Amino acid sequence: MTMRLCRQFLAVAIIFFPVLAHGGDIPRPVPVANDSKGPEPDIDMFALMSGTCSTVEIAGRYFACRSVAYFHSKQGRANFTIVLDDPSDESHVISFSGENGRKGQGDLYELPIDRMLLNSKHRPKVDGLPVPSVEFSAGTCKQVGNLAVRQISSISCMAMDKSGRRYQLQFQSDGLPITVRRVRPSMPTILQHPFK
Repeated sequence: MTMRLCRQFLAVAIIFFPVLAHGGDIPRPVPVANDSKGPEPDIDMFALMSGTCSTVEIAGRYFACRSVAYFHSKQGRANFTIVLDDPSDESHVISFSGENGRKGQGDLYELPIDRMLLNSKHRPKVDGLPVPSVEFSAGTCKQVGNLAVRQISSISCMAMDKSGRRYQLQFQSDGLPITVRRVRPSMPTILQHPFK
């Protein structure tokens, strides 16, 4: 994996999951605009995949991708996150997000999608980090491969939001092993002043 790819992945992780910005030591919720359920929980595992996207469609616009990652939270929410290759916006990142992913036959994993997380340079920031917009959606992501053995061959996602806008991903692995990391949050090491 190249250093450039590592930096792109770290940018995705910091944008969507600020707990990684602190080395996994400070658990804190991720604020998400328009979210009626409140803040997203911290992640406990992420995987970075290398390969190519034959299709990335975001509400009728088509993009190439720079990197693709999978995030899983300790409460069960999972995200397939894509850093878009958008020359006009270095912060253009989307996530297909859902809960109750299930293993199918063979190496098939299916994740029902209930929302899209959309981030760009125009999004408001909290603590200096952009807050993604949420588009409640319905769809599915299908991953062929196995995270435990660090091999993914493909990911396909299709979702439609409540306004009828379509989001689509077709990703094909280059065959290299994926990078899988587990995050174990610990208690904060910085103490708050008792009189503030």
